[in-house]
Amino acid sequence: MSIAQNIAEIQKRIDIHKVKLVAVTKNHSSLAILEALNAGITAVGENRVQEMLTKHPEIQAAGRLAEWHLIGHLQSNKVRQAVPLADLIHSVDSDRLAIEIDKTAGKLGKHQNVLLQVNIADEESKFGVEPGQALSLANLISQLEHVKLCGLMTIAPFSENPETVRPVFNEMFQLYNELKLLKLANTEIKWLSMGMTNDYMVAIEEGANLVRIGTGIFGSRQY
Repeated sequence: MSIAQNIAEIQKRIDIHKVKLVAVTKNHSSLAILEALNAGITAVGENRVQEMLTKHPEIQAAGRLAEWHLIGHLQSNKVRQAVPLADLIHSVDSDRLAIEIDKTAGKLGKHQNVLLQVNIADEESKFGVEPGQALSLANLISQLEHVKLCGLMTIAPFSENPETVRPVFNEMFQLYNELKLLKLANTEIKWLSMGMTNDYMVAIEEGANLVRIGTGIFGSRQY
């Protein structure tokens, strides 16, 4: 199927749940992004700052607007490049990174929306704060002048059978509800970002309201 057909099929499945779709464009061209935008996508997700730096101006030059989400790991030394372009950073996972984002956003006169990334399944290969430290980091972020915490993000373990990761998504939803109940100042807890091509429907059933889909829209990545 075409990119437009893939998007239409996914939107049909998720619209009833009022879920936001982020098209993950890692290793896909600006032409593919434009095709997705023409098919109704409003949010573009990039894993790497360098790709965002290349594609963002190309999309602007084509006269198209999009929300830009940085969904991959963000190193502190890339913050100055990422903050001017990112509408939402999904991957804040340390005090140091949050403070660096705050400093950069302050210099730009910007309030940077972020999600706190949680390594909910405690996988060594994945980034993210430990679940037991998430609320403490959320409290710190709430005290930063130029950063607004908007929710949580996680990447579940990959499984051919998405039912096996349902408990992971459920645990994440419980943590999301705990965070909302804290009613921290300077926050707007509204996004629970979890679920990708192979497991997004299970994630939605367990409370996700923002899903990140790449292969399901664009097909296999070109390396």
